[in-house]
Amino acid sequence: MKFKSVTFAIPLFSGIWITPLLAVGSDAEKPLVNSFPNVIYILADDLGIGDLGCYGQRIIHTPGIDSLANNGMRFMQHYSGSTVSAPSRCVLLTGKHTGNAYIRGNKGVIHADGFPYDWPLADSEVTVAEIFKEKEYQTACIGKCGLGGPGSHGHPNNQGFDYFFGYLGQGNAHSYYPKQLFENNSPVQLDGKVYSHDLIMEKAFDFISKNASKPFFLYLTPTIPHAELIVPEGELMGYDGKFHETPYTRKSGSYGSQPKPRATFAAMVSRLDRDVKRLINLLEKKGVLHNTLIIFTSDNGTHTEGGHDPEFFDSNGPFRGYKRDLYEGGIRTPHIAYWPGVIPKASVSYHISAFWDFLPTMADLIGVNIPKGVDGISYLPTLTGKGKQKKHESLYFEFHERGGRQAIMKDGWKLIRLNVGIPEKTTFELYNYFEDPGELANVASQCPEKVKELTALMDSQRKKNTNWNFE
Repeated sequence: MKFKSVTFAIPLFSGIWITPLLAVGSDAEKPLVNSFPNVIYILADDLGIGDLGCYGQRIIHTPGIDSLANNGMRFMQHYSGSTVSAPSRCVLLTGKHTGNAYIRGNKGVIHADGFPYDWPLADSEVTVAEIFKEKEYQTACIGKCGLGGPGSHGHPNNQGFDYFFGYLGQGNAHSYYPKQLFENNSPVQLDGKVYSHDLIMEKAFDFISKNASKPFFLYLTPTIPHAELIVPEGELMGYDGKFHETPYTRKSGSYGSQPKPRATFAAMVSRLDRDVKRLINLLEKKGVLHNTLIIFTSDNGTHTEGGHDPEFFDSNGPFRGYKRDLYEGGIRTPHIAYWPGVIPKASVSYHISAFWDFLPTMADLIGVNIPKGVDGISYLPTLTGKGKQKKHESLYFEFHERGGRQAIMKDGWKLIRLNVGIPEKTTFELYNYFEDPGELANVASQCPEKVKELTALMDSQRKKNTNWNFE
């Protein structure tokens, strides 16, 4: 594994709106005022913290997302729910970290229709969408869900979402030209002829247009820039010929071949950025931008699949590791919050937060009770500057592949336990992520008492679950 330097290039913002986020045309509709703000949570797929200009990216152009940061708040220490897709999304929606979450790994099951889907979320779990329904929000999940197949308890329609369109299984989302997607519980046949990202975005725009007159929550989960690396023919967003390319050749059972993986990855990220700008323009046209909280983040760290070269793009910034690692590069994510007139422009937060904080933050925002058993804490005081911000005593993570992995973070220390399910191979690594954010120096042998202390804390954070044994 290549160790990285820890110089983190962070562009300085003046706080002045130099490049407008959007142009307000004469056809902008009359502003609408709802009693509660709209909320749009945009969850990119495998986007590294270093893939955005506002977090130091120098090659890929992301002016739309950067402008959200320039006119909102960048979180510098925000963590995903997990280092892979399905558990990260479960943590986000239920407010429980992976020591208590119902779904803790990418475990597939074959549904009655013969297709594989993810382990379904239980009916007893309370999601953030159900929180929003307490205040009669219109709710939608558009993109990738990964919490159960059609008709299951985990299907979005059974977890508080009025409308769903997209991929039900995270494994099915590996193809951008799928045979089918789902609209609610009904399959929509596409026969591999439609670029799914574009259709997902159109459904999102349609949902906003239809519901702009009432409070809405849109959980928008595009699959870009997850492998496979592909865009519609001829749409490389100006990156064609810009890089020396090493073609990726498909291996058995893996992602499709790609002769220009660097240009294609950059084009995918810029395509996502373009569509974020389109979404903002639509909100302005509908007159609801001023009353909408937008959060942009990614489900885990950058991937190394399908020909993507994260070292070339510095996709994990100054951090060590990638998707499937519990090093910072696998779990520290970009996190941008934008709410005109509420969140200060060009602000930066060093508050330590995580996916499981989203549900209590939204409950705090709209004034409903937080369900029992939630691990998160509200970061609404950080967003608004009002009230006292509580802090986490610790953060816990677990991962159910590659022998099993756990991590606990507390007071600047991170303890990682590797090969949890193989006792004869279990090892510990200890890092000080404040002094050593690149996790270059494993000091476990030098600090045995700290290892002992954090091991006990780590063990206390995990509730045993027969579906999720380390083995």
